[in-house]
Amino acid sequence: MYLLYDETNECVIVDAACMSEEEENKLVKFISSNNLKPVLLISTHPHIDHVAGNKFVCEKYNITSTVHKDSLPILQGVKGYAAAFGFDDVEYIEPKNFIGDGDIIKFGNSELKVFYTPGHANGSICLYSEKDNFVIVGDVLFNESIGRTDFPTGDHELLISSIKNKLFVLPENTMVYTGHGPTTTIGYEKENNPFLN
Repeated sequence: MYLLYDETNECVIVDAACMSEEEENKLVKFISSNNLKPVLLISTHPHIDHVAGNKFVCEKYNITSTVHKDSLPILQGVKGYAAAFGFDDVEYIEPKNFIGDGDIIKFGNSELKVFYTPGHANGSICLYSEKDNFVIVGDVLFNESIGRTDFPTGDHELLISSIKNKLFVLPENTMVYTGHGPTTTIGYEKENNPFLN
């Protein structure tokens, strides 16, 4: 999960991955102690480890869930597939906002550009801040790896195309904040990612 905020203290929560009460409490404490005002929840894609806390966050902060419309079929089945992974208390909450490729999300004095990057899952998006030189990629790209494509709607060739055509066109020093594992840069992945050479 990522929390993005600026000097206005408006806050965007990306991927509410709260899988336990402990994680919920940690999130609430951070927001409270930094005097942040959550204004939006965005999911980079609809897999359980990125949306388990959607209902909690939306209800706690009276904000709406924002997704790409192509993630809806998987997202609507979250309660059923969560149980298959041993999470019985995950609840679905209907998204209210839909975003697509090229959209600009504004909060406080900040902007994020949306890239539609399917391949790991339908509805996968990345969020790019040109001003602050970073991109949040969900599970599209990792440090020396890429997202898996053996889940429903996964497509290896489409994922490679998304990375090369949407992410690898960014400046080489762009920081890449991944859904799992260490951060990296676009330039490093161009040179060192074995799945993309």
